[in-house]
Amino acid sequence: MKTALKILVGAIVLLMVVAVAAPFFVPTERIISELSEQVELNTGRQLQIKGQSELSVIPSLKIELNDVHFANATTGSRPDMVSMQSLEVYIPWLSIFTGEAKLEKFVIRKPDILLETDKNGIANWQILPEQPTPTRTETEQQSSKPTSLPEGFDIKLGEVAIYGGKFTFKDGQTGAQHQLSDIDVSVQLPSLYETLAVAGAVTYQQQAFELNATLATPVKLLKGEAFTVTQTINSALADMNFKGEVAQMGKDIQGDLSLKGDSVKAIAQWQGVDLNAKEDAFNAFEVTGSMRMQKQTFTLEQLSAKLDALSISGKSTVGLGGRLNVKANVDLGMLDLNPYLPEPVAQPEEPSEPEGAAPIVWDDTKLNLSALNALDANVVVRSTGLKAREIKLGKNQLSLTLKNGAANLSLDEFNAYEGVGQGTVKVDASRVPYKVNTQFKLDNINAEPLLTDAVGFDKVLGKGGMQWQLATQGQSQKDFVSALAGKFNFDLKDGGVKGANIAEMTRQAKEMLKGDFSSLKEGLNADFNPDQKTDFSSLTGSLIFTNGVGRNTDLYLASPLIRITGEGEVDLPQTNVNYRLVTGIVDTIEGQASSDDSTGFKVPLRIKGPFHKVDVNLDVSSTAKDKLKDKAKDKLKDKLKGLFGG
Repeated sequence: MKTALKILVGAIVLLMVVAVAAPFFVPTERIISELSEQVELNTGRQLQIKGQSELSVIPSLKIELNDVHFANATTGSRPDMVSMQSLEVYIPWLSIFTGEAKLEKFVIRKPDILLETDKNGIANWQILPEQPTPTRTETEQQSSKPTSLPEGFDIKLGEVAIYGGKFTFKDGQTGAQHQLSDIDVSVQLPSLYETLAVAGAVTYQQQAFELNATLATPVKLLKGEAFTVTQTINSALADMNFKGEVAQMGKDIQGDLSLKGDSVKAIAQWQGVDLNAKEDAFNAFEVTGSMRMQKQTFTLEQLSAKLDALSISGKSTVGLGGRLNVKANVDLGMLDLNPYLPEPVAQPEEPSEPEGAAPIVWDDTKLNLSALNALDANVVVRSTGLKAREIKLGKNQLSLTLKNGAANLSLDEFNAYEGVGQGTVKVDASRVPYKVNTQFKLDNINAEPLLTDAVGFDKVLGKGGMQWQLATQGQSQKDFVSALAGKFNFDLKDGGVKGANIAEMTRQAKEMLKGDFSSLKEGLNADFNPDQKTDFSSLTGSLIFTNGVGRNTDLYLASPLIRITGEGEVDLPQTNVNYRLVTGIVDTIEGQASSDDSTGFKVPLRIKGPFHKVDVNLDVSSTAKDKLKDKAKDKLKDKLKGLFGG
């Protein structure tokens, strides 16, 4: 027994002597050379250490390598994939006997790392033979196993850092390049049972970012217990903060997230985008919320987003397992978009000789709505009001459901222009041709402010309703127009058409056709007069569309002194209109109070031609036998043409 003990002690002493003496008998250059050969043998890449090096193992492992270069792939854009000014590693071996693993120093100075792909998409970091990809079950089993630590075991880190680093990524196929420079990162770990802290700084696109993160504590991470983390990123552009907890070996992450900054304009300018925004737009912003990532579900609660005077709140859930699924409920508050809209472009003055309008050509470009098949969604968006230029809306709510490529957009609540409304738009993009169905009903809408705010047209007064049920299918604008089918109805009450008094014009025309021209000068010769209008007690009609052609047979305008009826077609695919209006004068001046609906004298009006060049003609040729009657006819035609949009 004593002999065996002596032999064991002698072997240990001999090994220690060899370890101490080895560096003296084996030159450092030879060790470095062997290391380089082994790296090249296993990777096919050359490792060069051009500077002075130092290697020792007793009393601690000490490695100092200077001017280190690791070769790039043969298709790379530069000779080296990795280079560094120096690598310094100090590990005191004797600390192992005290039950702790101690790393006194691990410092990399001025590393320059390049990750890139060539024109064929092959990455330069593919060095070793590819290993079989573990199955999802295997990965989950491995990641869910906590680590068992020996009794009293600990790890302590001294100086662990990267100074002056640079990291570059290049895409050889697209030419895109991203670079992080001035990388300074240090790690502090007094013990596995104390907080791990990471601090550093990095520059990206000439903007400096400060990074700080903590983990409390590493031993909880190793044992599979819940641990807390914090992370901050600070810069002149924005500040990001996260504080939360990680549990179930990373399968359950939750915490509070915030992002805020002083100027969206500055961030856009940093990215080379000029927003050309107004002074009161795209300034201070802030986003806060409570998030949770549990297995394959990301949840964002108590979302609050602010931009200038806008304030948005809500919550959302995103399912990442299998098919992407998004659920959200968002309140936009009072959404004033005017600060973010460009100023209206001044319309050029009309030339003295108007140029001919260009024909309308429907776009036949194929639309790709396949993105609707990429996810399912259930989203509700509401607002207490909206302002966009002159458009003003009250309280509104929209709902969007998306399932297997079929979208259903529902206008649940609509309040604007003294009226209310509801409607739906359904889009089936699950297969080609795409199918679209719309159904809307608007009640008690005030026509004048609506049309004025929307399209700057203020000639129609009155309140009433509009409703439509329209459907189409196709894959382009031209397809959708050509397949349009359904019905559109309108019904306005107690209004008027501003700009001319059709009743008076028609009565004067009647007198002139009888031979009385005394009213010609002050009647038909008068220009557009905004103070004049044609009153109506009702204006109703409908359009029935088949294959893009709308047919109307029931246009009816009832006025105190006139009745206007109309019928015809609007051919959208051929951009052509063929319509006939008939104006009749009530034979009494009692107006709507009269029970006499007689309209013995009628003036027919034909509206015909392509949309860009509509021709308007009065059919009074049987009575227009002299120049004055022709002049009366032309004047009346011009008045009616201007009134009805010719």
